[in-house]
Amino acid sequence: MTASLPPDWLDPARASAFAQWLAAVAPPHGLQPGTVRLASADASFRRYFRVDASSGQRFIIMDAPPAQEDCAPFVKVAGLMADAGLSAPRVLAWDAPLGFMLLSDLGAQTLMEVIAPPTAVDARIEATPAHFARYMQAVDVLVQWQLASKPGVLPPYDDALLSRELALFPEWYVDKHRGFALDATLMGKLEPLFAQIKASCLNSLDGARVYVHRDFMPRNLMVDANGDLGVLDFQDAVYGPVTYDIASLMRDAFLSWEEEFILDITVRYWQKARKAGLPVGDDFGEFYRAVEWMGLQRHLKVLGVFARLSLRDGKPKYLADTPRFIKYARATCARYRQLGPLMVLLDEIEGNETRVGYTF
Repeated sequence: MTASLPPDWLDPARASAFAQWLAAVAPPHGLQPGTVRLASADASFRRYFRVDASSGQRFIIMDAPPAQEDCAPFVKVAGLMADAGLSAPRVLAWDAPLGFMLLSDLGAQTLMEVIAPPTAVDARIEATPAHFARYMQAVDVLVQWQLASKPGVLPPYDDALLSRELALFPEWYVDKHRGFALDATLMGKLEPLFAQIKASCLNSLDGARVYVHRDFMPRNLMVDANGDLGVLDFQDAVYGPVTYDIASLMRDAFLSWEEEFILDITVRYWQKARKAGLPVGDDFGEFYRAVEWMGLQRHLKVLGVFARLSLRDGKPKYLADTPRFIKYARATCARYRQLGPLMVLLDEIEGNETRVGYTF
């Protein structure tokens, strides 16, 4: 079933602007306006529609209200991805003032849909040879992306950005979601822990920096008709720690793997990256520690982001995955003695009993 316009425009003025824009871009690309339908929506204010062309091709339309979304970074990073030889959406038409964009279509199936994980947040997936093969594809894509890295091209993933991200955890998750007052005692516990985490993220592996996707995971990897992987949702890319994207890939927001599989793929990434000349160091133990601490920063940030999406933006479905991130964070804290106070604090917030057995 198709419609001339997506059926859920809440703003008549924007619906009219979209109709006019579509009428203008349809002829040069052979688009059939009557086939426009919703393809997906994400955690931001962006929406994506799919539209057919008379040639039999399909295209993607991005609806990104300029008051809420700046599309310039998307266009820039799309160019960097293309220059790196990666499969990413090509920008075919862009009306910057209106926030409408026509993109090439990488297909309708994400790697997440291929994996088809169980829905229970506490379920762990038993990895199969097919899973292994797909993740090695993702590793190859990641290494190729990182090899294209140059300083001064993307915004830096620096102390200021890390601090803003970590601040989401106490503000939105601890205070607004869990109802713990952010008094001097609580912040006095968090601030030195945050300082340790940031120091590890910024200084581990001699401060190695590469291009960072920031959400490199199966929901943002498309599987095309040939089985190749394309990359989506890259507009927030930065120049930052080499450990970030492998931490994101293996400690996913929406599916959980057994530790053996996480370790196996991370080792293989490290081997490939090291052979390719990426700055991952010569000691896998040191690298893995850096990955875990980088992952911890991400886990705390995501807990804050998911709480904000629910409480501020009216998207409560994301809160269902917060227990996954608490487990990730607790697992890391349990391995490193310096993070013992954070383990105690997390358990206090969650109402758990603290049990630890440090590895390092």
